[in-house]
Parts: sequence; structure tokens; C-alpha cells
Amino acid sequence: MILRTKRHKPSTLVFLVNLLVLGSGTYALESPKGLKERLQDEHASGADFWIYNDIAQAREEARRQNKPMFVTFRCVPCKACSAFDAEVAKDNLRIRRLAAEKFVAIRQVEMKGVDLTQFQFDYDLNWAAMFINADGTVYARYGTQSAAGPDGYNSIEGLEKTMRRVLTLHAGYPDNAAYFDGKRGAPQPYRTALEMPGLDHKEKFLGTTNRQNCIHCHNIYDAMNQHAQETGSFTQSTLWKYPLPENIGLIIDANDGTRITSVVPGTPADASGLEPGTHVRFVNGQVISSIADIQWVLHHLPNTATRVEVTTERSRRVTLALPADWKRTDISWRESMWSLSPRLRVWAPALTEEQKRERDLPLEKGAYLVRWINRDSDAGRAAHDAGMRQKDVIVAVAGEALNMTWAQLSVHIKLNYSVGDELPLTILRDGKERFIHVKLVE
Repeated sequence: MILRTKRHKPSTLVFLVNLLVLGSGTYALESPKGLKERLQDEHASGADFWIYNDIAQAREEARRQNKPMFVTFRCVPCKACSAFDAEVAKDNLRIRRLAAEKFVAIRQVEMKGVDLTQFQFDYDLNWAAMFINADGTVYARYGTQSAAGPDGYNSIEGLEKTMRRVLTLHAGYPDNAAYFDGKRGAPQPYRTALEMPGLDHKEKFLGTTNRQNCIHCHNIYDAMNQHAQETGSFTQSTLWKYPLPENIGLIIDANDGTRITSVVPGTPADASGLEPGTHVRFVNGQVISSIADIQWVLHHLPNTATRVEVTTERSRRVTLALPADWKRTDISWRESMWSLSPRLRVWAPALTEEQKRERDLPLEKGAYLVRWINRDSDAGRAAHDAGMRQKDVIVAVAGEALNMTWAQLSVHIKLNYSVGDELPLTILRDGKERFIHVKLVE
């Protein structure tokens, strides 16, 4: 799958705001002055204990007060995770007290100048947090998402427990520094999103940040994917990011973050003898304070047959043998998948059972109602030229009925077709079956 798209010429504009140094990197972040008002960040109103979009100031405060940094990343315009963000930002008294009294709390609301060597996490999240020492040591991460929904793994109880674990770790630092080996992540060939060769629309992003001009976290993955596809280095294995503990057979209590609630039968975790009720303390030697910490370790393992060591209470160590392709899972929820080629540029949500009955369609088979064709795009025009129209019902792809969401079908196309291929579709129009072949052009 090789992506061919129009590229923008590098901008000659200079982005000079609030020079920030963290670790060994130098990069630019937008001045927080006026940013809160431009973004209409209501959750930050009345929560002045947060340092707003100024990691440089936060780092100096953390060094001066000898407190850990609690850095939250939130895309303000995004609706997903909005309720959880409001609780963390100001509404939950327990989190508010912990953040204000025990941490140096930072609310980061744009990714333009964020150091991508220091701040590495799952960029497809709508809300994420990192806990960091002033010297750049990463204590923990928090924030997990899946096809179950944006808040399926986030909870105030789980966050509070992670915060208290971080305080214990900070109190033992630097004597416990070995616990954090590998938590920071490898250096990147660029420091900021604006330096990424695959990031489109740089001229727009160089302007003053507002609600229509944010670099979202998922744009980092968009840029990575685009550059990889353009250079021919793209592989599907890169799509299986931050696998859940479920991928190895562990169900972790979201309200705790480390306690095993159940072990999936027939999985590597089951074969290892891990038991419900125990707590995961270390994975491959890294201390665990949350589900996101487990994901961080798993993310950096290969998708081939491999092994991972899990340590529970009383230092019991077990080794899990993971099979080939163990990372594969439902990634249709990931925002970065929409920009990955090939793109159909059509929106066709799956019909409900009632809608299938109205059309006398089998309930057990997939069907998708074409609601929108983006004829302003090359791919949308290709779909229209092939004969697709609004209100058509797609009932099969390559002769196969696919009973899944439209997002899952979109991923299915990306995993099985390439730009230049023809996508064979069976559609229904006015009760009659038609066959069309859509050229995948972008």
C-alpha cells in the first residue's frame, strides 16, 4: 500500500513563540496567553492550579518544589472524553486536591511544539496523561481507549490510584531509577510535529492556534503513516499500536489499573498460571502503575512470536509465550486510520435491524446505507463515477457480506486493498442488485 498525495511546499514562516527546553531538546510552544479563551476551554475555567500549556514553567516549578509533573493532554474541541476531562480538570475534589498539592499540574491543549522524544504515548487517545520527574524521567502513563469506547478504561478511581503510586515512586527516586528504564522512549528523527516530513497543512498549523487550527494528537500518527507510505517503508505491523492487556489474556480492573480481574481461557496468560485478584507489579522489569503502563511495554514488543515477563505480588515472576500476530485487534476506533490510504471518501453507516427489515434484507448479513459521497475529493469522485449514489445500500465487498460497523469496513479495505486496486461492491438501488467497481485512487 503506497500513498500518493499532493504535498505542500515547506513554509517560510517562522514560528517564534515561547522557546522551551526540556531534556536535551529545544522546540517552540505557543504562548499560553489568550489561548484558553481562543479554544473556549471551559473545563480550565476556575481551575487556576493548572499551569496552562507551559511545560517550561512547569518543569522549573517541579525542580524547585521537588514534585512530580502531572501532564495532561487534551484536545479541547473533541467531544470524546469530555466528561472525564471535566472531572479531572476541576470537578472531582480528590483529583483536584492531589493535583494541586502533590504535583505540578500541566494542562497541555495543543501539540505544535511538544517534544515528541520526551512525550511519547498513544497519540490516538482523546485524553492522556504522563507523570514525569523534572529531569525527564517518566514515572507512569495514564489513558487507554479501545473499540469499547473512549472512556471504557478511564476512571477517576483508577487515575487517583495511579497518582498515589506515582507519589510513592517519586519519594523513592533516584534510588529506584532502574524501575523506569525504557519508560521514556527512543529519540525521534524530529523534535516536534511541525518538523515531521509527513505532516500536511503546515502553513495552516503555523498560524495562531484556535479551535480550527490545532495539531491534534492523532495528527502525529497521520504524519508517521503518510511519510512511511510515501517512502515505501510502511508495514501493517505498525498499525497494531499499544495493545491491550486482553491481547495476552489479562483483564485489568479499570478502577485499579493493576489488579487482574480475570484471565481469558486459552491465552498466554492462562497458560502462565496468572490468577485473578493478583496485581501486576512489573512487566519486563518496568514498574506498572496503570493499564497504559502495561500497554507501553507491549507496544515495544514485536508482533512476531515473543515472550514477556510479568511480576506480581511477592515477586512471583512468570513468562508468557506470545504467538505470532498477537497484537492484531479491532483498530477501527483509531482516528489515525481515517487518513490512511486507500480512502473511499464515502460515509455509509451500517443499517440497523429495523432498517434491514424495512428493506427485506437478511438480519445476519451486513448492509451499509450510503449517506454521503465526498465529490470534492478524488476518491469520492471515483466512487461516484463508478456508479455509487446516495441512498444506495452496499451489501457485499468482493461478493462477501461483512457484518461490521462502517469504521471496521473501512479498516478492512485498508488492510486488504491498495491504491490502484478496484474495489468490487454489490449495491442495492430501488430493490435491484447492481455491481460496481470503484477505483481506489488515494
